Amino acid sequence: VSTALIYYHFKDRTGILLKTLEFINDRAERYTTHRDPDAEPLSPREELDQTLLLELQDTTEVRENSSAWGELRASAVFDEVLREDLARATLVWTQEVAALLGGVRPTAPAAELAASAERLTALLEGLSMRWLSGTLRISHARTLMTEAIDAEVERLGRPDASQ
Repeated sequence: VSTALIYYHFKDRTGILLKTLEFINDRAERYTTHRDPDAEPLSPREELDQTLLLELQDTTEVRENSSAWGELRASAVFDEVLREDLARATLVWTQEVAALLGGVRPTAPAAELAASAERLTALLEGLSMRWLSGTLRISHARTLMTEAIDAEVERLGRPDASQ
């Protein structure tokens, strides 16, 4: 594929990166939300666990998505337009996780759900980068993520979740 053809369709580097962001977000949504139509519905906690842990699976699709997400984060340091779109995508993802947490802990305050979701999504990105760079085994990353989910759900279940 020629560079000219790529730039014909995407105009510039930022255009390519924005389309990549859109693609990986769509693909991640598919592999984290796909359910067998005949399967029993998941409990709110099972849905939370599955959504986050499916981001840590050793498949080509997840590896490519996680790698692309990391590269987009790194590129956003130098590209303000990309930074804004990445911030929006991150906010949507954090809100989705906060909604899942709210299903598990429906009486938790919205601000606490958002803070827990931000901690979990940030941890997930860090674990993913360590796994992809070969400094953390996938099984250990999944264990750490599960323990973090447990801690956040427990924290949100306390009468005063801010402690």
